Amino acid sequence: MYSYMDRIGLINLTRNFYKTAKSMRSKSDISINPSSLQYVEDLYLAWLKDPNSVHPSWALYFQSSAAGGVGYTRKHPSTFIGKNEMPLGEYLKKYGHPQVHSHSLSTQNLVAPASSYDEIEDHAAVKNLVSSYQDQGYLAADLDPLGITTKKRKDKIEKWKIDSGFYRRGLDKPEKLREKYLIPHDSFLGPDKMPLSEIIQRCEEVYTNHIGAEYRYINDTDKIKWIRQRLEPPGVAVLTKEKKIKLWERLVRTTVFEAFLAKKWSSEKRFGIEGCEILIPAMKEVIDQSTKRGVENYIIGMSHRGRLNTLVNVCRKPLHQLFAHFIGLEAAEVGAGDVKYHLGTFAKVMNRTNNKIINISLVANASHLEHVNPVCLGKCRAEQFFLGDRKGDLVMPILIHGDSSFCGQGIVFESIQLSDLPHFTCFGTTHFIVNNQIGFTTDPRFYRSSPMCTDVARVVNAPIFHVNADDPEAVYNVCKVAADYRKTFKKCVVIDLVCYRRNGHNEIDEPSFTQPLMYQIIRSKPPVLHDYTKKLVAEGVLTKEREKQYMEEYDRILEDGLEASRKETHVKLTHWLDSPWVGFFKGKDKYEVKSTGVNEKILKHVATVFSSPPVPELKFKLHKGIDRILKQRMEFVEKRITDWSLGEALAIGSLLAEGIHVQFTGQDVERGTFSHRHHVLHHQEIDKVTYNALQNLFPDQAKYSICNSSLSENAVLGFQLGYSTHNPKCLVIWEAQFGDFANTAQAIIDTFVTSGQTKWYRQSGLLMLLPHGFEGMGPEHSSGRIERFLELCDDDPDRTPKIDDPQFDIKHLYDTNVILANVTTPGNLFHMWRRQVYLNFRKPCVIFTPKFLLRHPGARSSFDEMVEGTFFQPVYPDKVVTSGAKRLIFCSGKVYFELEEERAKRNLVKDIALVRIEQFCPFPYVSVKKELEKYPDAQIAWVQEEHKFQGAWAYVAYRINHLLKKQKDVLYIGRPVSASTAAGNKNLHTKEHENFIAEAMKI
Repeated sequence: MYSYMDRIGLINLTRNFYKTAKSMRSKSDISINPSSLQYVEDLYLAWLKDPNSVHPSWALYFQSSAAGGVGYTRKHPSTFIGKNEMPLGEYLKKYGHPQVHSHSLSTQNLVAPASSYDEIEDHAAVKNLVSSYQDQGYLAADLDPLGITTKKRKDKIEKWKIDSGFYRRGLDKPEKLREKYLIPHDSFLGPDKMPLSEIIQRCEEVYTNHIGAEYRYINDTDKIKWIRQRLEPPGVAVLTKEKKIKLWERLVRTTVFEAFLAKKWSSEKRFGIEGCEILIPAMKEVIDQSTKRGVENYIIGMSHRGRLNTLVNVCRKPLHQLFAHFIGLEAAEVGAGDVKYHLGTFAKVMNRTNNKIINISLVANASHLEHVNPVCLGKCRAEQFFLGDRKGDLVMPILIHGDSSFCGQGIVFESIQLSDLPHFTCFGTTHFIVNNQIGFTTDPRFYRSSPMCTDVARVVNAPIFHVNADDPEAVYNVCKVAADYRKTFKKCVVIDLVCYRRNGHNEIDEPSFTQPLMYQIIRSKPPVLHDYTKKLVAEGVLTKEREKQYMEEYDRILEDGLEASRKETHVKLTHWLDSPWVGFFKGKDKYEVKSTGVNEKILKHVATVFSSPPVPELKFKLHKGIDRILKQRMEFVEKRITDWSLGEALAIGSLLAEGIHVQFTGQDVERGTFSHRHHVLHHQEIDKVTYNALQNLFPDQAKYSICNSSLSENAVLGFQLGYSTHNPKCLVIWEAQFGDFANTAQAIIDTFVTSGQTKWYRQSGLLMLLPHGFEGMGPEHSSGRIERFLELCDDDPDRTPKIDDPQFDIKHLYDTNVILANVTTPGNLFHMWRRQVYLNFRKPCVIFTPKFLLRHPGARSSFDEMVEGTFFQPVYPDKVVTSGAKRLIFCSGKVYFELEEERAKRNLVKDIALVRIEQFCPFPYVSVKKELEKYPDAQIAWVQEEHKFQGAWAYVAYRINHLLKKQKDVLYIGRPVSASTAAGNKNLHTKEHENFIAEAMKI
C-alpha cells in the first residue's frame, strides 16, 4: 500500500518526466509511450520500498521531485501517523492539499541521467514483451499434444518481439541478453532485476510452455495479481515425489479401466476417455484441493464422454453394478431406463487425501450434451439452501464440457450468465473442457468463429487455464490453482484440457474418413500413461516392478467386479439415482389422498397481510396503483372471496406456514407479466428498496424466494428442475412470460421434465406455469401448445380404465408421467399448487394459466372452496343444467366463460350443458363419465379456442369416445386447421372466434 503523498509524487514526477522528455525530442530519438512512463513508475515504486534499489541518479531524481518541487525531500513513510496508508480525508484535514508547483522539473533545473532515455526505451521494450507473454501467451503456448499447431505458436512469439521493439532496440544481441532489466512491479517472475535471457526463459516457462493462462481481460486487478502470484514464481510448479506417484496411480486406473472395457466389450459404445485420460485425475485433484478447503458436497454435470470412468474412478460406483449394464440384464423396476453412459449416481465416499467424508452426485444427462448444466446448477443451489451454505463453502458444482458444444450450444451461454445473479449463483463453478480439437467430424475452423472454444466464459470474467493434457504435472498445477481461485473469490474458473480423441465419436466410428492426417498422428502416438511412466522411471520416482504390480492389482479388481456382475439377476434403477430422497417414501401409502384445504384462520391471516401495505414504521412509499390494488384485495378478503392473485398468495402463504420452502422464478414473475401478482413492491422514492408481504407472514415461516430471471427459458427451466430434484419438501415454480415461449426450453421439457422418471427413476415436483389464451395478440403470444405437452403424456387411451376402483384417480395420477391442467378458478389453482407438496410422490405439473381470467369476475372463489376438507376438482359440472340438455359441451379454459355468456344471451341455458375439464392428464375418466351419464340423449361436443389438431381436441375426444364405447361421436367445434398458432390479423381473429361460438350454440 502507498500513501496519498506517494501517489501525488508519482503523478507529478511522471508529468515532469514527460515534459522534460518532450522538450528533448528534437535533440535525440526518443519515443515516449505508456510503457516508458510505466518503467518510470516501476522505478519509483522500487525506490519507495528501498532507495538503494535504483541507480543513484534516479534516487536523486525521485527524492528531488517526489512532491513536485525542486529540492523537496520526501519524508519517509514512517513519519505518517500510525500507518503508511492514511485516508485521503484524514490527510487533507491534517496537512491540507499538497502543492503542485509550476516550476516543476524542467531541463534547466533537474534532468534525468544522460543515458536514461536509451535505458528507458530498452526497459519499455522488455516491459512490452513481458506484457505480451502475460496477455497473449495462451495463444502461443505448446498446448496441442498432437503438435499440429506448433508453427503457428512460433510465429506469434516472433510477432510479439517485433511489436514490442525487441529487435528494433537490438535486444536480441548477446550483450543485451546478458544485461539485467527491471521486472515490472506487478510481476512475480523472479528477483527485481534479471538478465534479459532469464526473463524470456521465465516468460516462456510460465506462459508458452504447456499452460496457457488467459486472464488479462478480468476487470479486477486483485484477481490478476493473485493469478500471477500462483503461476509466475520460480519453483511454484514443482511436485513432490508423493504427488507424482498419486497422479500416476490415478492415471493408471483411468487408462486400465478403459482398456478393460475395450477388451471385454469391443463392439459396445461406451464413449471412453482415451486421449484425455488426465480428466479423471484432474477432477480428483480439484475435489482433493476443494475438500481441503472445506467443500463437502460435489454436484457434477457432464455429457457422455468419460462418464463411465467418472462413475467408477471419481464416484466409486461399484463395478458389478456398472458391468451388469454391459451384460444386458432386465430392470428390476418399471421404467424405460437409459443407456449406461447417460446414467447418474450419488455416493458418500471417503476422500482419502484429506480423510473426510464427502458426497458426490453425478447428474443424469440426455444426449443433449450441455443441457445438464443448468440442471446441475439448480441442484447445487438447492443443496446450498437446505444446508444453510450461504457462500458456497460446502457445496460446489463441477461441469465437464466438450470443446465444440461449449462454444456451439446456446445453453452454455445462458447457464454461465446465471453464475453471478443473486438468486442463481452457486458461488463459482469449476468448468472442465475436454478439448478433442474436433466436434464429431467437424474441425474447429468450421465449428467456431472465436479464437478459442472457451471464449464464452470471458463474459463473466472467468480465468481460463488452457493446458496440454499430455502433461499430467501441468494439469495438476492448473487444477490446484483453479480450486484455490474458486475458494478465494467464489467465481467460475475454466480448465481447458487440450487433448485428442483416440477413437471416433464412439468406439465403432471410423474417424479417418474425415480427419485422415490427424488420425495418422493419433495412431502413432502412445497414451499419456506410457510417456508419464517413462518420465517417472527416468527420474527414479517409479520402478518397473511397482508399475507392473500396480497395474496387475487394478486389473484383478476389475476382473473381480466382472465376476460379481455375473451373479446379478437384474439391474436396479434405484442404484443410479443422483438425488436419493432418503426416508421420504418410507412408511407412506403412495395412494393416500389428503385434503389440500387449509384452516380459515390461516387463509384470513395470509390474505390480510398480503392485502395490506407495509407497516407505517417502514415509511414505505407505494405507487398509487399498488395502493388501489391492495385496497381492492382487502375488499375481497372481507367478503371471503379470492381473485387469481389472492389464490396464488394463499397457496404460497399456507405452505410457508407449514414449513414448506417455495422457490419461484421466471421472467417478470415478481410483478407478473400481466401485472396481477405484485409480490415484490418497490419504494417509489428510494432505489432498490423493496417489500414482500409473503416473506413477513409468520415468525417461523419457511423461506419464500421469488425473483425475476434472466431472459432465458432453457437454462432457467433447467435450473428450476434441478432445484426440484434435490429435496421433495419444497415447491419449485417456473413461469414463462407467455406460454408460447416454452418452446425455447423444449429440450429440457422433452428430455428431463416429462421423461426423467421413466429413464432415471428420478421424481420431480416441478410446477410450470404457461400463460395461455387467444385474445388477439397473434402467434407467439396466444398458445402454450397444449397439444405438444399432451403428446408427451404416457396416459394410454386404449387401456381400459378400471374406473370402478375407488382409488382409481390417485392410482392413475401415480402411474402417469406428468400432470397437465388448464384451471379456471383461483380455488382450483390453490389446491393444485398445494397438491404438488401433499402427494406422497412427486410429478411435474404443467398448468396453462389464464390471462383474460386474471381479473374476470367469474374467475373467483370463495374461502369455502379452500378450507379444510376441500380438494382439487378435475371437472366442474354445469351447476344450472343437471339433466335434459340437448347438447353437452365439454371445454377447458377461458372459452367456458365466453360460452356461458353467449348461452345466456341466446336463452339456451336449459338446452346446453357446459362442463369444464380442469385437468387433462391424467384424464379424469370418473368425473367425465358422471357427466355423460347425466345427459344420455345429448349430442356431445368438444369446444376449444385453439385451431383443430392443436389444443386438447385429439387427446380429449379419443378418451371420451372410449367412455362412449362408440355409441356416439364427439363433435369438434373450434378454429379451423392452421400452420400458425393464432391469427395476427385482428379482423380474422374476431371472425374465427364469432364463428365457433355461434357454431357451439346450434342445437
